[in-house]
Amino acid sequence: MDNKASKWVRGAIPALLLHCSIGTVYCWSIFSQEIANYIGWSKGATEWAFSLAIFFLGMSAAFMGNIVEKNIHKSSLIAAITFALGMAGTGFFIWYGGNHQHSVLALVGILVCYGFIMGIGLGTGYLSPVKTLMLWFKDQKGLATGLAVAGFGAAKAIASPIMTSMLTGLTVNKINNVGDGVYKMFLVLAAVYFVMMFVGHLLLAKPSDWVEPQTKSKDEGILATLKREPLTSYIGIWLMFYLNITCGLAFISQEKMIVKCIGLAGSVGIISTISAIFNAGGRLGFSAWADKMKDRNTIYKLIFILSIVFTAAVMLTGGIKNGAGNIVLTILVLALIFVVNAGYGGGFSNVPTLLSDHYGMGSISAIHGITLSAWAFAGLTGNQMANAIVKAVENKITAEGGSLPQILYHGEMQAVNPVGYQTVLYVTLALYVVSLCLSLFLVKPINKDKASA
Repeated sequence: MDNKASKWVRGAIPALLLHCSIGTVYCWSIFSQEIANYIGWSKGATEWAFSLAIFFLGMSAAFMGNIVEKNIHKSSLIAAITFALGMAGTGFFIWYGGNHQHSVLALVGILVCYGFIMGIGLGTGYLSPVKTLMLWFKDQKGLATGLAVAGFGAAKAIASPIMTSMLTGLTVNKINNVGDGVYKMFLVLAAVYFVMMFVGHLLLAKPSDWVEPQTKSKDEGILATLKREPLTSYIGIWLMFYLNITCGLAFISQEKMIVKCIGLAGSVGIISTISAIFNAGGRLGFSAWADKMKDRNTIYKLIFILSIVFTAAVMLTGGIKNGAGNIVLTILVLALIFVVNAGYGGGFSNVPTLLSDHYGMGSISAIHGITLSAWAFAGLTGNQMANAIVKAVENKITAEGGSLPQILYHGEMQAVNPVGYQTVLYVTLALYVVSLCLSLFLVKPINKDKASA
């Protein structure tokens, strides 16, 4: 098999199989309410499963980086087993909770399986193919990582309609108007994703001419590698990566309700799919574009500037509050949704290549893994921060004797909080400005010749 064929069969295809599987973690909102209703707990209680999944994704990547560095076959197999096991376990505890309403065991089981066990699979599965792709596509590292993480972003767009169909198609019995298709879906998908990830595990391989650098002393370890440059550069990369994810999660977590506020409740599903395409497109487009730039950090500056401009425009015009019935404001809010999704995705695909430019390829999996700890903490703070802001605004409105506006959604009246979602923009705008300052002043440019180290 020639090198051109090998880089696709041994690099790109297994990366897509792994990332298209684990990326379905972002489909959580499709079935989160159904899980809560089925087991008799509040949505707020079950919501922690997603937050924990993202937290353990980042932390497992941070701690498993050395294993990925030494043996991608071991790490990709661990990913396939833990992700599928976590998904199957989640399905089991949903079934148990459906038969034992308000069971603490069911709730804890879901948090452990979806949050912790699947989280380990997410972290190791996310990290495993990245360095391999960068080695196969030496002259197009951005395109390589973009291909991998685009699969992670596109997974939501691909799996969302399938999961929605399965929720109803697998339903036989009803509990509190919620079908038992929710736990059956998890059990079926656990088997499907295990097969996909196992095939990816079997195919994944580094180029035969690549020889891993042997660490002989502490002077050649990760800390020594990071100290090759001013430590402030790495701190700047970690912080701007963390803030971009935090802002992205804060906004994206409210996306469906924002769409309803601007009068497009009937198009929530379509807009969600389009935003997922922008998320995946940003991962591929921004990273491929960065290959042509002298300094990949320029991409982050561009992402932050675009985010600041569109966030400020919607904030100043009150687009979310006043968008219903106003075509210009509706388009402006939709543009913000798509820009934030693209920038959120682009931040992920560019961080491994930016790190490789600064610190070389020798320990990139370990360094990338440590940097993904930013994702772990953003997973705990992003959507939770937005939820807290929206709730605080709602409490203020009701305390002053007001009430939330109502919209018709699926034949029922539903309360929305446009002022709360608008308020979230003040915080994300400030954080985007801080991120731009970090990118401008803390992350120093570097000669790309170091990338070959």
